[in-house]
Amino acid sequence: MPRPMKRSRRAEIAIVGAGIAGIATAYYLCKQYGRKSVLLIDSRPPMSFTSAQSGDNYRNWWPHPQMVEFSNRSIDLMETVAREAANAVNLRRRGYVLVTRRTNIDDLLADLHTGYGEDAGRLIRIHGGPSAAAYSASLTSNWQSAPDGVDVITDTSLIRSTLPALAEDIRCVIHIRRAGDFNSQQLGTLMLERVRAAGGKRVPGHLVGILRGSGFELDVLTPDGTEKIFADVIVNAAGPFARKIALLLGVDLPIQNRFQQKIAFEDARGAVTREMPFAVDLDSMDFDWTDDVRELLADDPNLAWLTGTLPGGRHCRPDGGAGSKWVKLGWAYNSDVSEPQDDLANEEKLDKQFPEIVIRAASSLIPSLATYIESPPKRFSHYGGCYSMTEEN
Repeated sequence: MPRPMKRSRRAEIAIVGAGIAGIATAYYLCKQYGRKSVLLIDSRPPMSFTSAQSGDNYRNWWPHPQMVEFSNRSIDLMETVAREAANAVNLRRRGYVLVTRRTNIDDLLADLHTGYGEDAGRLIRIHGGPSAAAYSASLTSNWQSAPDGVDVITDTSLIRSTLPALAEDIRCVIHIRRAGDFNSQQLGTLMLERVRAAGGKRVPGHLVGILRGSGFELDVLTPDGTEKIFADVIVNAAGPFARKIALLLGVDLPIQNRFQQKIAFEDARGAVTREMPFAVDLDSMDFDWTDDVRELLADDPNLAWLTGTLPGGRHCRPDGGAGSKWVKLGWAYNSDVSEPQDDLANEEKLDKQFPEIVIRAASSLIPSLATYIESPPKRFSHYGGCYSMTEEN
């Protein structure tokens, strides 16, 4: 039986997707540009799909000056929100520490200079000897007082004294200072409240068709039937579904999705100090399996990859506010492109081996995590989300 057609409505701007990108777009349209006729269209509750799987991290470091500029602008805006809301979004700036066991880091320094461009000379600081005290004194998580730029530490004694949790074989630390974490759910909730107060509205429905004329005619399937929405402008903020939305307009948007996983667990044994910055191991690695285990893994087509050399990028950071004991671990090693699933929490999508794999890998970065290899944490969360990107990343 066909669903009834609801009364149509008109809006100046219709935003497809009520994740953090769609909500932030609506927020600035209302707050900065005074737009009141703004609709957020999504069949799911706000911030409940990809945005609910966020690592909640931010950084201004990329080896591309355009991305550094873009990220700095985004962080400026986020800090303004934090300032106006008495930091209800729990913004912290412990930084990112990128670590390697290499002694020749000329390529990494070249990337830093490329990314920071004309400001590189001012922002890049090399530490050792007399400058050690200056670095030690600058370690803070306060986003209003933490320094900008990057500290490069090649003195192993300074690494040991300031970041003692890191593995002893690490020879270089690159500490990106304008970086850290925040509560993305709280940020989205705060922005959505401001959108509603300014007159913006949410439409709980699934966009199934778009006709283009002088404006746009949208068919939205809602629980009460199909609603027609006429909009002057539409914004595609559909995250991993952005390509599908673009195809409704006859545009093939070159976006790929890769499903990546994370775990969070209660660190009841205190393996990770609460002051630890977001730590990322840049080096590739090989697991130190026993001969028997290696043979068993090699015989399993689904696990044989664990016997080879694996990419860098495993990471760890403390999670939660004051008093929390939780930590997050991740490793975006999946290179397979896949279509987005409607249910990111589908157990069939999650790799049951991932928690053990990522804990084993992260223990090469922070050795104290090895306590959880044979005796896993009692309370933990295993989840995954889509990384949406162009083919060239």
